[in-house]
Amino acid sequence: MPLDQVLQTSEEAFHTYKKTPAKVKATFLRAIATEIEALGEELLQVASQESNLPLARLTGERGRTMNQLKAFADLLDQGNWLEATIDPAMPDRKPLPRPDLRRMLFPLGPVVVFGASNFPLAFSTAGGDSASALATGCPVVYKEHPGHPKTSQMVFGAIQKALESCGMPAGVFQHVSGGIEVGQELVKHPKTKAVAFTGSYKGGKAIFDLACQREQPIPVYAEMGSINPILILPEKAEAETAALAEQAAASVLQGVGQFCTCPGLVFYPQCQTTEAFLDLLSQKLSESTGDKMLHEGISKNYYQGLTRLLAESGVETLVTAEEDVLTGNAALARTTVSEWLKNTALQEEVFGPFTLVVTYGDMAELEQAAELLQGQLTCTIWGTNSELAEAGNLVDTVREKCGRLLFAGVPTGVEVSPAMTHGGPFPATSDSRSTSVGTNAIKRFARPITFQSAPQELLPDELKDQNPLSIWRTVDGQFTKDPI
Repeated sequence: MPLDQVLQTSEEAFHTYKKTPAKVKATFLRAIATEIEALGEELLQVASQESNLPLARLTGERGRTMNQLKAFADLLDQGNWLEATIDPAMPDRKPLPRPDLRRMLFPLGPVVVFGASNFPLAFSTAGGDSASALATGCPVVYKEHPGHPKTSQMVFGAIQKALESCGMPAGVFQHVSGGIEVGQELVKHPKTKAVAFTGSYKGGKAIFDLACQREQPIPVYAEMGSINPILILPEKAEAETAALAEQAAASVLQGVGQFCTCPGLVFYPQCQTTEAFLDLLSQKLSESTGDKMLHEGISKNYYQGLTRLLAESGVETLVTAEEDVLTGNAALARTTVSEWLKNTALQEEVFGPFTLVVTYGDMAELEQAAELLQGQLTCTIWGTNSELAEAGNLVDTVREKCGRLLFAGVPTGVEVSPAMTHGGPFPATSDSRSTSVGTNAIKRFARPITFQSAPQELLPDELKDQNPLSIWRTVDGQFTKDPI
């Protein structure tokens, strides 16, 4: 089908889908989850063949995909996400009366979703971006990732069955394939109202720029990667040297470093345990057996990026990664904070099992480095309780650089929950106000509309006096389910 017809079909479906009751949309999302589960082991086998990911990982990812759909369905049942807000009229207010004002969120329209290479299920066809757009009431035009086309087609088939069983227009979800030109056409098409993307900085920035050049610019929610720095404070470093090295190594190696939250940068104090930490980290990474990366293109980019970074002035290679066509072998390097501060190239992401350790002399140097950090999805500060209590300035600085700030554990592993923020300041994402994981992702594809002095019969049920849907609303500043 020509792309113009695809978007026309999507827009026509929007006129129906945006009026679909929340409980019907919730049933649809749960039906997608059921149909994905019905694909059984065949889906996992195909996904593994296309992505080189192990079956255990894909089993968990399938569960996450289904749980995301169910979480958005639950959100629709509750209705809170709509932010229904009512300020009743105050005709006797002096010096001026207040009109009746009622506000809530409404869907934007057709959303173009680009599939991610590193999550063939949870960030792809029926992944978080698609699920949140569908929950909002927006039809989806999904652009498959060329790394796992068969997987994508299988999941699309499951969505089609759910559309049919729930009596939804086929245009609510459409699937397209193709190269860069197809993606560009989708972004530029006047009927596209928003874009979601997970991938490289180069790809995300190109899409963002293209959307801004349109006659009618549209929002682009691009998650473009991160080096997720870990900042280790002196007392913690000396007290838990071995444990910290093991934690850092495990996080770097997880998924062959192919997570957008992989810690590609570690700040460690120059102290008595520095060499011991580096030795232990080197040992863990050297002992690891390289696994297959997602596809040859990612493997090639990993080794090219690694070669560039290791050639930078002041960088010492500690663990060498022997280049392989498809296998991602771990690598480790070190530098000093003085070298790092003067070279922005040392903040470039190397997507794979690699990290750069930067040694610093004192807290002043660490705070200076924190000031120069680019936007990140995550930042981690490991310190003792007493150190953290005295590190207010550092914490304040680092907080401005990320969407998720950790004080324990590692950045890899993203909990799908209402409190999760998977986003961050540019260049981690194109819009730091949003998240691509968790139920708040639904708000990316909605806009507020206020009704002023509207007759009851013209109001949506969510804003009517009697609150027929029994949702939580803010009425004259009070959070309540009561009718007016």
